Amino acid sequence: MNTTELFLIAMILIFALPWLIWRIGRTEYYAPLVVVQILTGILLGPGVLGQAFPDYYSFVFTAPVIQSLNGIAWWAVMIFVMIAGIELDLRKAWAYRRESGITAGLALGVPLLLGSVAAGILLLADGWLGAQGLRWQFILGVGMACAVTALPILILFMEKLDVLRQPIGQRILRYASLDDIAIWGVLALILMDWSRVGKQLVFLLAFVVIGWLFHKLMARLVERDRWYVALIWLAVCGFGADWAGLHFMVGAFLAGAVMEAEWFDQEKMDLLRHHVLLVAMPVFFLSTGLRTNWTLGGETVFVAAALLLVASVAGKLIGVRIAGRILNWAPGEASIIGWLLQTKALIMIIFANILLDREIITSEAFTALLLMAVASTMLTVPMVAPKLARLKELIGRSA
Repeated sequence: MNTTELFLIAMILIFALPWLIWRIGRTEYYAPLVVVQILTGILLGPGVLGQAFPDYYSFVFTAPVIQSLNGIAWWAVMIFVMIAGIELDLRKAWAYRRESGITAGLALGVPLLLGSVAAGILLLADGWLGAQGLRWQFILGVGMACAVTALPILILFMEKLDVLRQPIGQRILRYASLDDIAIWGVLALILMDWSRVGKQLVFLLAFVVIGWLFHKLMARLVERDRWYVALIWLAVCGFGADWAGLHFMVGAFLAGAVMEAEWFDQEKMDLLRHHVLLVAMPVFFLSTGLRTNWTLGGETVFVAAALLLVASVAGKLIGVRIAGRILNWAPGEASIIGWLLQTKALIMIIFANILLDREIITSEAFTALLLMAVASTMLTVPMVAPKLARLKELIGRSA
């Protein structure tokens, strides 16, 4: 078969298998379609089906097919990260700065600390630190992966639970937005290349100047033109960040962060996010699955994933509970907020992909992080839904 035919076979697998598992298995409550797509990507990768049926894997996923899939995946995830940047609402965070700062700081800081301890434990054995990674980069990167909250998936989950437009939903968005900024800032620190620090400074200075001009331009455009210009801006920022050695995903986030949410119709933005998830992001999930590796042994990787999961879940819940005590929240409120902020899939997977690209972590460490992200995300709705049903009065609390 030629490359086009193999590419289309891969696309059939990418879209058909997750949908069939999700629909026939009725997994929506504990594993929404996006989670099933991630799991299917792992299943179709070299470590599972590729190991069991190597002929299938080498036949379908040839180098040209993988290259084509990667191109789609890169653009899809850049759009997704840009939307996350656009949806940051720092004005509301500033209006409630004491409450938001305390909660976001503890919700990020405690799991970061416990995740860093877990990373240090992993470093006691070989096989986790990447060829180009330094120990501090690995510890900080894995620690931050344990602290990440996936803002786009959090929005989807809160829509599902009917709390997104409620006061508690808006509060949680404020906390996640502040943590998002910290996540990308730490990633930029990890990726700082002192041999290319001149390039990185040039990029940051140019971004400030051009971003200011871009902001002025967008304010003058009609909405129809803003959508198109935003995509051009996304490509420019992605190129600039990658050229400087900061990775194109950092550029994608910065591209969105300088845009105002009110420039765009909210319903159209929601539709764009849903359509990107439907049409293109499954390709990213498969390309992520193709990068998993079980060379150290499945049992070892699962043990590492369990360690990271405990650090992540315990850290987030402890951090938010401390914030609740400081801010005098009602009983049960911290638990709901902590579990919702636990949602990791997508942003943590993007984060881990970048660490793998830069060879800060090995593919085995990447696999453990991926499993941790999937497990923590699958726990969210089953843990939160019963709590919300019992504590309906909390939904209306604005602070």
